Amino acid sequence: MTTLAFDDDGVDVVYEGTEFRLEKELLEEAIEKTYYDVTDHEVLKIVAKQPNLQGEPRRVGDILD
Repeated sequence: MTTLAFDDDGVDVVYEGTEFRLEKELLEEAIEKTYYDVTDHEVLKIVAKQPNLQGEPRRVGDILD
């Protein structure tokens, strides 16, 4: 299971028991969008080989509002 916790500076990730942080600038460079326009599904695709993409993608900007 993968857990994502978003804040204004990036994402705390727990992937298969390993915790790490993805900084805002790294995500913007990898996805080629501003951080607040990145979706949770796009982050999951970076983190997991076969992500479980359930439901509608949500923008970081909407998650943090």
